[in-house]
Amino acid sequence: MLDTAAKDSAGKASVIYYLVTDIQIAFETLSSRGVAFESKPHFIAKMPDHELWMAFFRDPDGNLLALMCEIVGER
Repeated sequence: MLDTAAKDSAGKASVIYYLVTDIQIAFETLSSRGVAFESKPHFIAKMPDHELWMAFFRDPDGNLLALMCEIVGER
């Protein structure tokens, strides 16, 4: 019963975002430990007081996760 419900809800999961202070260091650390990222950290949006950067990856079950970093000032 649970297996059927899980299959029916495919693609309807939430994304979990991990806020990090330095996205490049977090990306390099996790990559060196075998995490396969979908892309390198990249700029998402310019906010009034910071730039938003993200890097997406998946857990062993295929759920989408992301590193998120709010960079204040110029990079």
